[in-house]
Amino acid sequence: MKRIRAIFTNFLFVPASKPDRFAKALASGADMICIDLEDSVPADGKVAARAAVVAHLPALDTSRVAVRTNSLRTAEGLADLLELRESAAKPSLIFLPMVESPAEVEIARNVAGEGVSGFVPLVETALGLRLAVDIAKQPGVAAMMFGGGDLSSDLGVALEWDPLLVARSQLIIACAEAKVCCVDVPYTKLDDEAGLELECRQAKALGFHAKAAIHPKQVATIARIMRPSDSELSEAREAIAAFEKAGGAAIRHKGRLLEAPLIDQFRKVLAAAG
Repeated sequence: MKRIRAIFTNFLFVPASKPDRFAKALASGADMICIDLEDSVPADGKVAARAAVVAHLPALDTSRVAVRTNSLRTAEGLADLLELRESAAKPSLIFLPMVESPAEVEIARNVAGEGVSGFVPLVETALGLRLAVDIAKQPGVAAMMFGGGDLSSDLGVALEWDPLLVARSQLIIACAEAKVCCVDVPYTKLDDEAGLELECRQAKALGFHAKAAIHPKQVATIARIMRPSDSELSEAREAIAAFEKAGGAAIRHKGRLLEAPLIDQFRKVLAAAG
């Protein structure tokens, strides 16, 4: 059976218009950075930002670099992909915003060409959420991301945990069916450390594999919570060993019934740790 393996547990957005921050972002301790050509770049700065990304990619550790393009339903989005196609160095992943159709992933894959490991569609509209499982099953999709900001606007609710819980849950279910990772939206209250920690724990408990950061100071908290802890890894190894020693039969272990579904979850914990 195919298992979901988290390709990262955290990543840091960095504006494409600020190339001096690319290397600093990589040094933040984030598993990956995502250079953003979309929301953080004004309309009159798109061309210059695109050129800056292509110019700086060869000097970066591209195995830890993703790029978020503009929407493929815009001329800027197509221009982003065409520029990356001709780039001497490719990002490991391409994040695709505002995806509302599986065909958008196919188009992105064909336009981007060779050298990109995978794509991360962002679900940011009600239509995108309704079609999430079909989008997630497209070849080349490495993960899906919950775009809570735009989705909250589309739904007419606040960008907070409770109003978006149902939408988050629907995306988690779609990703589980497609066997791909699921990434949660950044926490936007930069000075609320307790709120960030709580939302990370809620996201992890719900089934998210990773969470985005929008400031370097958020990275350490997200990584600490989203990555499997030493105690979680130890519990998983001990349970798997006991289950296998019993020949795969249901057994009592440390006051808990161990059966195949729970063991499968423990194996996912180990897979998430690599």
